[in-house]
Order: sequence, then structure tokens, then C-alpha cells
Amino acid sequence: MIYLKTDEEIEIQRKSSLLVGKTLAEVARLIRPGVTTRELDRVAEKFIRDHGAVPGFKGYNGFPATLCLSVNDVVVHGIPGETFLQEGDIVSVDCGALMNGFYGDSAYTFAVGEIDGEVRLLLERTKESLYLAIEKAVAGKRIGDIGNAVQKHVESFGYSVVRDLVGHGVGRNLHEKPEVPNFGRRGTGIKLKSGLCLAIEPMVNLGVKEVYQDKDGWTIRTADGKPSAHFEHDIAVRNGKADILSTFEYIEEVLNSK
Repeated sequence: MIYLKTDEEIEIQRKSSLLVGKTLAEVARLIRPGVTTRELDRVAEKFIRDHGAVPGFKGYNGFPATLCLSVNDVVVHGIPGETFLQEGDIVSVDCGALMNGFYGDSAYTFAVGEIDGEVRLLLERTKESLYLAIEKAVAGKRIGDIGNAVQKHVESFGYSVVRDLVGHGVGRNLHEKPEVPNFGRRGTGIKLKSGLCLAIEPMVNLGVKEVYQDKDGWTIRTADGKPSAHFEHDIAVRNGKADILSTFEYIEEVLNSK
């Protein structure tokens, strides 16, 4: 079942999505060599609860934390713990918040100190692919147009799109129909209608597209051990232009002031 949101519901959901952006900015303040992923998670949970919301991921299908913190070759679903971030690492921070009955869900991949130039380009181009995908998230287009925009952009640089993980609808549930792959053919898949809210999230590997899951049942890694980047926005499909509900603005204010 695909749920289309009313304008009023979209505005409620926007507040949840913006809170996630503000939470990621709080995390961004702390990202540096020597900080543990558990400390980042603690700060995020407190910030979300202090703003009248609850963490969207904690307890979801048994996930034990507020953030998915995925370092280097971890694509997604990394569990916070005693891992210390090190100079040259990258870390994807994926966060969800539930407020007033609606979920926000957004992710950003951060550099820890100075990173390799090749990896920095991977981050930049993955983020570019997110915005190219969002340009296709308009009424009358199809799901395949979104995935094709990601795939076409990143594969032009020799990167790989993860096939085993996808974006999704988002709203009263964290994961709703439809699935939103980051690959595909233009003009295929369901037709997009105004009011459809999606979490679009390119997951792009520097090396091969294949991934595997750790024994913890959550952590997803690249098969060749090379880095992976991940960026995610919540959007509402509209006529003519998608409405981006989440934001990287607060995050990038912090990064630019460091």
C-alpha cells in the first residue's frame, strides 16, 4: 500500500526531518579523531529527546542505538560502540526521529580530519547524485528515473551502486512502500504522484558493488574492503519540483566553521 500525504501531514513530517538535520549538526560538532562512536550516539539521543521526539532507529527490529554509524568500508547499519574515529576515516551518520506521529530519516557522510583525495571525491559525487535523483522526484516521473539518475552519475566515475539496499517511502512508518533503488532504467517502475514522501539515499562504493553482513546481524560492509559513501534526504513528490523536507544546511554550517 502506498500512502500519499496531505499538505498538513507533510508539514508535520517536515518538522521531524528538520530535527534530524539539526541532530546531525550536533554530531558534526564532535566528529574528530579520538571520539568514540558511542559518544556520538549518546549526544544524538539526548538531543532528539530534549526536542520532544524519540529516536526512530532505537529498538527498530531490535537495533540497539539511535544512530547508524558506518566507518570506512561499512556501507550502512554500523552499531555505535567503543570504536575510536581516526584521522583519515570517513563515517556515515544515519539518523531517524519520530515526532508527532511522523518519521524523519536522513544521512550524511563525514570526513574525519584530512582524508584521501580519491575518497573525498567519492563523497562529493555521491552527494551530487542525491540531488540529481531528487530532481527526478516529481509527479509524472517514475521510480526508475530516480535510481537511473544516481547510477548514471556515479558509474561515470567508475564507482559502484549498492544493489542490496534501497531507499524507501517514509511517513507514519520508518519504511513504507515503495522501495527506491539507486539504479534502474528511466521510465520504469511506479508513477510518482504528488504527496508521496520518499527517503532517497544513494549508497555508493569506491570499489565493487557487492556487500556482506557481519555476524552482528546489522553491519553491512563492502566485499572488497574499500570505502562507501551514503547521503540521504526526505522529500515530498510535487508537481514540477520535489520538496526537500530534511536539510544539510545546519550540518554544513558546522563543517564550514571548523
